[in-house]
Amino acid sequence: MTDRHKNANERMGRLYGVGVGPGDPELLTLKAQRILTQVPVVFLPQKSERSSSFAHSIVEGSITGSRQKVEPLIFPMHKDPDLLQPYWDKAVQKIRSYLVLGYDCAFITEGDPFLYGTFIYIFTIFRQRYPEVSIEVIPGISSINAAAATALLPLASNQEQVAIIPATYCDDAGSLRDILLRFDTIVMLKIHNVFDKVLEMLEELKLTEHCIYIRRCSTKEEEIVTDIKKLKGETLDYLSLLIVRKQ
Repeated sequence: MTDRHKNANERMGRLYGVGVGPGDPELLTLKAQRILTQVPVVFLPQKSERSSSFAHSIVEGSITGSRQKVEPLIFPMHKDPDLLQPYWDKAVQKIRSYLVLGYDCAFITEGDPFLYGTFIYIFTIFRQRYPEVSIEVIPGISSINAAAATALLPLASNQEQVAIIPATYCDDAGSLRDILLRFDTIVMLKIHNVFDKVLEMLEELKLTEHCIYIRRCSTKEEEIVTDIKKLKGETLDYLSLLIVRKQ
């Protein structure tokens, strides 16, 4: 990384939130690829220091290590925001240390940065504390769109309504039941820990025949299951989702 990579047009470097898609490097947008080949610093979200970054595996062919600095940022798998806040704060300070030197930076995230993405927390802190920082978000193909495409399952047409919910929402049985009854298509993300509980309700509502389970869509490990009953009691992949399509 040399001074020629600095942002010469602004006092401070620009921060890019880059969506890198669901897993297939060919689903990386042209703009995302251009940004990733140009910025001098790329930040990778990781669960721990020893874990690998799934987002990095998608874009490693687009990053030129000799000319770019790759920085991991640790975000443990906690639901408690109080426990995560110190990690968010540390990440923001690390990113800002490069921005104030005039270096453009990219924070990569699988899928889309603004759809349940870790970048949302980074973006919010920068907007609150450092509004002078220029931020640009590069949208990415979400796992929802990729899963629907690989399963050849339209998500919605005409006046149909779609609900997208995280797996944690499934803890509230009453709310989940209401959503399953009210919407035409329901996409449940990161279903792995609550699948059996959800399956029980789907069976009660006679919706199991309208479901498709997809894990690691667009990757070599991709799997599509239409008979979701056979997944009961199985250890499911973290990167998996369930689509309920009534029509």
